[in-house]
Amino acid sequence: MSKELKLNLPHVDELFTTQEQRDDANREKVLDIPLSEVDAFPDHPFQVNHDESMQAMADSVKAVGIQTPALVRQKEGGRYELVSGHRRKMACELAGLGTLPCIVREMSRDESIIAMVDANLQRETILPSEKAKSYKMRLEAMNRQGQRTDLTSSPLGMKLQGKQSLDELGESVGESRNQIHRYIRLTNLTPQLLDMVDNSVIRDKNMQQIALRPAVELSYLPPEQQQALFEAIELEECTPSHVQAMKMRKFAEAGQLNEGVISSILQEEKPNQVEQFKMPRDKISRFFPEGTPPQKIEDTIVKALEQLRQRERNRDAR
Repeated sequence: MSKELKLNLPHVDELFTTQEQRDDANREKVLDIPLSEVDAFPDHPFQVNHDESMQAMADSVKAVGIQTPALVRQKEGGRYELVSGHRRKMACELAGLGTLPCIVREMSRDESIIAMVDANLQRETILPSEKAKSYKMRLEAMNRQGQRTDLTSSPLGMKLQGKQSLDELGESVGESRNQIHRYIRLTNLTPQLLDMVDNSVIRDKNMQQIALRPAVELSYLPPEQQQALFEAIELEECTPSHVQAMKMRKFAEAGQLNEGVISSILQEEKPNQVEQFKMPRDKISRFFPEGTPPQKIEDTIVKALEQLRQRERNRDAR
């Protein structure tokens, strides 16, 4: 009987290459890829706008080029898909460059989603809509990789045993699992209402704004009722408070929310809607020492006005 011998023979590449050459072959390289061959990430949740910041970035790229390569993965057919670097690509386009320095990395769809979200969450300003969509995408990718989570249950109803996706995502982005759940709920808002939530971060006084907590309550309204609310907001020129949003949700769950109820709730006076009078600090600064607390300034002005009124009454009584 012949005995089969198993010999651990080296691969032919190992016979004719050095270890240094093999390590170099496995090392990621930066390639200059034509912009026309680089596609955006599907359903990319982060906005890329041609604003002042982008124009400044384009000017910098035109002067010194791209300092940090973008990250891409190769698609079937030879094209490339951006994982991180959408702003850098636009800056190259605006600067008139034809190529983008890229690191080409082999990644699965879920691995690329996680990498895309993690890279973009490093931005200085992130809108609630961007967090909402990216958190949901990342959580679903983690779920497909074998972890369990529930994207629809309420924060108080989440009783999963052990460390689950929400906890791991929370640790990664520095948010509590309840806060992540709130952001994911925003994906149930209509685009018009979601824009108003973004406005609360942009803080443009000329645009209607909805804070996060009331927005979460409104996310439970059916789309047709959210549309009715949007029209009422436009008409009444005010947005619901957290208490008002909770009222609307209760009426909706009871099947009693309609245009009339929405308008009635919106017309209720909110504490932050009480008319206030403001005076520029530079007009009164010469009357008060530097560093005087605002409350003391207010009390002094009110007291002075009371004394003035009393003096006028005494004069009229003569």
